[in-house]
Amino acid sequence: MSNTGETAQHGKTYRGQPVHDVVGVGIGPFNLGLAALLQKAPEIDAVFFERKAQFGWHSGMLIDGTTLQVPFFADLVTMADPTHPLSFLNYLHEQGRLYHFYFLEKFHIPRREYDHYCRWASERLPSCRFGFEVTDVRRVVPAGGEAAESLYEVEVFDGKAGAAKTVFTRHLVLGVGSVPSVPAALRPMLGENVFHSADFLSRRHRLREARSVTVIGSGQSAAEVFLELLKEQEACGYRLDWFTRSAGFFPMEYSKLGLEHFSPDYTRYFYGLPQAKRDEIRSRQSLLYKGISAKAIADIYDTLYDASVGGAQPDVRLLANTEVEAMEISGGGYRLACCHREQDTVFSHESDMVVLATGYAHPVPRFLKSLSDLIAWDEEGRYKVEADYRLSLKEELGGRIYVQNGELHTHGIGAPDLGLGAYRSSAIVNALAGREVYRLQERTVFQQFGVSTDAVTGAEKAGAAGQEAESSGRENGAAAVLAGAAGGSGAS
Repeated sequence: MSNTGETAQHGKTYRGQPVHDVVGVGIGPFNLGLAALLQKAPEIDAVFFERKAQFGWHSGMLIDGTTLQVPFFADLVTMADPTHPLSFLNYLHEQGRLYHFYFLEKFHIPRREYDHYCRWASERLPSCRFGFEVTDVRRVVPAGGEAAESLYEVEVFDGKAGAAKTVFTRHLVLGVGSVPSVPAALRPMLGENVFHSADFLSRRHRLREARSVTVIGSGQSAAEVFLELLKEQEACGYRLDWFTRSAGFFPMEYSKLGLEHFSPDYTRYFYGLPQAKRDEIRSRQSLLYKGISAKAIADIYDTLYDASVGGAQPDVRLLANTEVEAMEISGGGYRLACCHREQDTVFSHESDMVVLATGYAHPVPRFLKSLSDLIAWDEEGRYKVEADYRLSLKEELGGRIYVQNGELHTHGIGAPDLGLGAYRSSAIVNALAGREVYRLQERTVFQQFGVSTDAVTGAEKAGAAGQEAESSGRENGAAAVLAGAAGGSGAS
C-alpha cells in the first residue's frame, strides 16, 4: 500500500503486503496518545488511520472561553510518562508560551488550546495517517490452519486518491470515538434549523437570525450553548428556552474523593463486579460525569442577573423535568410536544430553531460487520471486554482487538475520561510489547472501593455456604463472619 506511507519494520509479509503489528482505527485523543506512547516501544510496528484530513476534536463546540473539565495533566502522555516530548508542557515550551501559562495559574486549559496541542502532536507522529477511512476488517488465517496466528485484513479508502487499499496486521485498536446521539422521535426533524450541539459553531449565524431558540439537554454542552445564546439574546432579540428532562440544572460532582472514581483503582473494582451490578451502578452515577460545571452554572446565573437589572424581564425560560416527546413542522418553525414529568402535564411549545444537546453514543462501527461472528457480545448487544481492554473473541487465534472508549459498560465512568487515557494506552502498549514499557501504578487513591477478597476468612467462607437464599443467606453469612471474628479474638 504505497500511498499510505506505512512500511512494516520486521519484514513479515502476507500476500506480498507488509504485516504490521498493530493498526489503529480512528485518531482521537486516545489513539493519538497510544501512537505517542508507542514511540518508546520501537519494536512495535504501528499505523493509525483517520478519515478526517487532520486532527479535530469536537470542533463544533470549541467555544471561546470554554475549558477542559480535567487538569492539563490529562494530556496524551503525562500520566504515563511526564518526560515524554509530546507532553503539553513541552508543547507550551515549543510554542514559546511556557511563561504565559506559568502566569495564567490555571489547571484547566482552553478547549481550543487542547485541540491545537493534539494537532501539534499528530504532526509529529509518523504513524498517524489522515485522510484514510477504514471501511472493512476481515480475519484471515495464513497457511498452517488452526495452528497459525490469525491476521486482520484491513480495507482502507484513500480519500485523496479515491481508491481502496489493503493492509494486514496482527492486532487492532479501535479508537473511533463517539457520535452525536438524538432521540429516535426527533431524528426526522434534523436539518438546518434542528441540529445537534456538535454543530453549534457552524450554525451559530442562523441562530442569531431566529425569532426563538430552544435548547434541549442537561449536561455541559447544553449549558455552554445556552450561555452563548444568552449572552447574545439582547442583541439578537430571540426568545430563549432551555428544557431538560433531568430533575434540575445540577452541578457535576467535583469533590476530591468523588474524582477518585476516575482512577485505575475504581476501574479495577468496577470491572470485578457482575455486569448487572455494573449497569445498576452506572444508572445512578450521572452527576459524576454528565452534570454541569459549577462555573458554567454561575456564569449563567450572573448573566441572567445582569439582564434583569432595573426590573427587566429577559425573555428566557429554564424548565427541568421536561421531556420533548415529539416534534413537527409548524409554520416557519416547529411545534414540540412536551411532558412535564413530575406534574404529568402535557403541553406544546413553538420554536424557530432547536439545538439538541442530547449527548453522544458509542455505536459498533460498521467496518466490524465482517467480524461480528468472531466477537463475543453481551445480552445488550455490547462488546464483552476483558480487563486489559481486549474484546472477548469466540476464537482465540492470536490476533487481538483492543478498544479505547468503548468499554463504559465494563470498565465504568472513567472510560471516556481524558485523565485515564494514558493509563489505558500504557496497558495496551505493555501487552503489545510483551514487556513493561510503562509502569502501571497499583495504588492511586486514598479510599477503598470494595472489600479485598484476599481477606476472606474461614468464618466468612462458612457464612457464604449459608447464602442460598439471597436475603436470609446474607444475614446468615454476616452472623457467621461476626462469630468467626469473635472466635478469632479469643472470645468463647
